[in-house]
Amino acid sequence: MREFGDFANIDIDKLLRGAEVQFAKAEEVQQSLAGLVGRAEDEDGLVSVEYAGGGLRDLTLHAKAMRLSSGELAEKIKQVIQEATEDLQRQINELMGDVYGEEDNPMKLVNDPEAALGQIKEAEAAYNRTFEDVMGELDRIRRRLDL
Repeated sequence: MREFGDFANIDIDKLLRGAEVQFAKAEEVQQSLAGLVGRAEDEDGLVSVEYAGGGLRDLTLHAKAMRLSSGELAEKIKQVIQEATEDLQRQINELMGDVYGEEDNPMKLVNDPEAALGQIKEAEAAYNRTFEDVMGELDRIRRRLDL
């Protein structure tokens, strides 16, 4: 029978401990995400926004904002919402970096589609190699059994 190489020497306890650590990190992230809120305010203090995971949480308009034209006010609101979402995204990136470390930060893949695609291609190549190895071994077994 053919050896399974390093695969036969996997430390199951270490693998399970690693999985537990990853689950704990995921739980920590999930709990922390619930408390994150992006905030922004325009330079005149007329519009302020809070933006959380569920979307727009708070929109405050100073009474002086009503002096703006509807178009100016709409643009100011859209801009401040954009800034609040960017603030929330920055906080999420920091949280993920703190929990997973900058090297393993999953947000790097979200922010860098080329890197994500590279990792997908690496995983695909590893899968293809494994599949070919397994099929080759099955073919050898079939020939030995004269099937």
